[in-house]
Amino acid sequence: MAKQKEKRSLGFTIAYPLLWLIARLPLALLYGISNFLFIIVAGFGYRRKVINKNLRNSFPDKSELEIRKIRIGFYRHFCDLFAETIALMHIDIDKIQKRVEVCNPEVMQELLKEGNDVIAVLGHYCNWEWTPVVSRQYQAEGLSVYRPLKNKQFDKLMIKMRGRFGSRNIPLNSTAREIVKLKQQNRRFVLGLISDQSPSKFELNYWTNFLNQNTAVILGPEKMAKLTRSKVVYWQLEKIKRGRYRMTYIPYPGDVASSPEFDITEWHVRLLENQIKKAPQYWLWSHKRWKYSYLYKSQDL
Repeated sequence: MAKQKEKRSLGFTIAYPLLWLIARLPLALLYGISNFLFIIVAGFGYRRKVINKNLRNSFPDKSELEIRKIRIGFYRHFCDLFAETIALMHIDIDKIQKRVEVCNPEVMQELLKEGNDVIAVLGHYCNWEWTPVVSRQYQAEGLSVYRPLKNKQFDKLMIKMRGRFGSRNIPLNSTAREIVKLKQQNRRFVLGLISDQSPSKFELNYWTNFLNQNTAVILGPEKMAKLTRSKVVYWQLEKIKRGRYRMTYIPYPGDVASSPEFDITEWHVRLLENQIKKAPQYWLWSHKRWKYSYLYKSQDL
């Protein structure tokens, strides 16, 4: 364990100065680096087995040529995502705000004006790292829930980078405590939750068909919304072109408090699924989303 910590610390010590220097470059030059990284990533086939397995299981009707096209498109977007994330170390936040167009800002404005807190739901789609910039437009505290990285130094760096938007990053296990504090202080909040992470093996409580596969889904957004009596809004992010995104707010159409169990969850799962089917190259195919099978849960029971 101690040796692993030493390796992580050494890795950060070596990588940080290089990342710091690269991040000083204009975004146009960062995209040039992205082009170079794409050649390496695609050439060496970064996590190719995982990506191909995920794609084939999700789109069984697509040919191998179509699967390859999506994988190559993912690699290209993935390298852009790296460049855009690194840029957060130094880039003027106002420049990013100009690159994320919000189609219907009045949706969030009205909900907050009416005295509601908001649970913002989104997936690992397009560039989720830039989405907190929109919270600067609203009179509410922006919160982003995250799972801490194993490397403590990189974890602190990511928190610092994300915090430049003015939103606050809180660890997953501290979410409830932070929300209780805000409620006690009667402060409005917008809580951003990533909805497509794989649950832990102790939280395999709800399964649904997602991308042609029996999938365990986290219930955090629905549970938090009902617990805090908040409105739920799906943040639909689309990639218009390189470095340009469009955000559309889609509010949950029903009453959160009286909604049937799992209805909110199914609602935002379908919205994300539709986005992925429309432009699959922009989803994070390299992570092991389907770590557990339904058989695993059945055996646990």
